[in-house]
Amino acid sequence: MGKTNRSKLEARFAVGSTYSNIEEEVLTVDVKAGWKKGTKVTFNEKGDKKPGIIPADIVFVIGEKPHARYTRNGNDLVITEKITVADALTNKTLEIPALDGRSLLIQLPNVVTPDYEHKVPNEGMPITKQPGRKGTLKIKFDIKYPSRLTPQQKSDLRSVLS
Repeated sequence: MGKTNRSKLEARFAVGSTYSNIEEEVLTVDVKAGWKKGTKVTFNEKGDKKPGIIPADIVFVIGEKPHARYTRNGNDLVITEKITVADALTNKTLEIPALDGRSLLIQLPNVVTPDYEHKVPNEGMPITKQPGRKGTLKIKFDIKYPSRLTPQQKSDLRSVLS
C-alpha cells in the first residue's frame, strides 16, 4: 500500500546575474509501502539553474501521519486493546482491523496478564528490502477492572478462583 505523490517544482533560470525565466516541472515520488519516516528521495540537479553552476539537488523527506489505532516501532505495528477482566480470563476472540482492510481474528490465551503482549507475525509494516515480508503486529492490553463488587460477587469470585 504505497502512494504516489506529485509536486510541482518551479526552477528559475539565470541570464547573466538575474533570474528571468521560470520552468515548471512535476516531480513524481512513488512512496513504497513500509518506507520509514526520514527516508529521502533525491532528484539530482533539479534546482535553480545559473550559467557555470551545477543546479542543486531537490530532496524530499518522507514523513508519517499518525494512525488512529496503531503506532509504528520499526517494522512492527503496536496496538492496545481494551478488554475486561472476564475477557482476560476466558479466551476471548478479538477482531482487529488490519491496515489493508482485512479483519484479523485473534484468539487470546487462557489468561491475559497486564504485561502480556500477543504477537502476530507478518502483520506489521511491509519490509521494503525484503519483498513479501512484514514486521510483527504486537497487541498490548488495557484490562478494565470493575470499580466495585458486591459481597456476593466477591464470594463467587473467591469460589471460582480458589
